[in-house]
Amino acid sequence: MKKTREELEKQCAEAKVKVEQYQHRGQRYENRIRYYTQGERKKRNHRLITRGGAVESIVPEVRGMSERAFFLLMEKVFSLPEVAALVSQSTDQQEGG
Repeated sequence: MKKTREELEKQCAEAKVKVEQYQHRGQRYENRIRYYTQGERKKRNHRLITRGGAVESIVPEVRGMSERAFFLLMEKVFSLPEVAALVSQSTDQQEGG
């Protein structure tokens, strides 16, 4: 039942290969996770940029506004009952089909 030195060295080498394979597999999983999370962030950035560009194309005057002034304006606009109703209506239509 006693193993020779060569057999032990062979088992050691095989074990080292398996460890490397598992490390590479783990790295692939980490890369996949990073790819998907970055993809979501890129989609979000694209959406924000597109919508911001749409606002600027519809109301060019906002280009010169400070960020604070722009946000205050948007808060006022979206607090109007008519706008809130339009937003609600649009989201209901989007969900409905």
